[in-house]
Amino acid sequence: MARQPLVARRAEELLGTAVVATSPVAGGDIATATRLRLSSGQTALMKTLPHAPEGFFEAEVAGLRWLAEVDGGVLVPEVLAAAPDCVVLAWVEQGQKTPVEAAVAFGQQLATTHRAGADGWGLDHDGFIGRLPLPNKGADSWPEFYAVRRVLPYLKLARDRGAISDTDAAAVEAVVGRLTELLPEDTPARLHGDLWNGNCLWGQDLAIHVIDPAAHGGHREVDLAMLHLFGLTHLPRVVAAYDEAYPLAEGWEDRLGVHQLFPLLVHACMFGGGYGARAGAVAARFA
Repeated sequence: MARQPLVARRAEELLGTAVVATSPVAGGDIATATRLRLSSGQTALMKTLPHAPEGFFEAEVAGLRWLAEVDGGVLVPEVLAAAPDCVVLAWVEQGQKTPVEAAVAFGQQLATTHRAGADGWGLDHDGFIGRLPLPNKGADSWPEFYAVRRVLPYLKLARDRGAISDTDAAAVEAVVGRLTELLPEDTPARLHGDLWNGNCLWGQDLAIHVIDPAAHGGHREVDLAMLHLFGLTHLPRVVAAYDEAYPLAEGWEDRLGVHQLFPLLVHACMFGGGYGARAGAVAARFA
């Protein structure tokens, strides 16, 4: 490890301890990630984003701490320090192994986190999903919240960016009109909110740790839908353990596509029209 003076100095200001060495971390497409070795012997991850949108890192920190409140819930890295332009987290050392036991434990932990619940649909502050703002103002029901805070804002943005065709957009709108009959009643769950494979780290401690939440109170099938959309090693074992700990409502597998519309539209807004077409194809199944 070399030492990047500017990064090290900023970390030292926040942590109040010396940074012995730094090294860049590959993989992040939003913030710049740097591994820090501290004089205490601890290793940390620092994410920086100059001129970050207002509340960007604050939302991440709040989400991590909200998830960490749940005893026996999903594992998240400890927040060591935060500022408007950066966050410093305890380092999660990743391993090469993906044991079934870790997947089973993760399913149980996710069920515990969801069961801990939330005060309502949404959150008392807005957040971010990737680089995009994430509206979290509450609503009276999950179908209403999912329509007006999740699907419709990103459908409009995808249209504005030319990332979804009129035909596919119409298919999504048709599903929005049916959400009250398609989605079962439930109580608000404590969601990670952006639970895809890239945000699940298989640690050397043989456990799964989750990062980069878009946390809010929502329907618990949302996190499961995103895991199914982008995949996870041993996912059937994760789901089986989850269902045993916190049984899912009948027909949940048939509804996965409804809750996948949101991440597909977000990806259409960020990465282009291929995802818009996928959202249209998924929506067409519920016509």
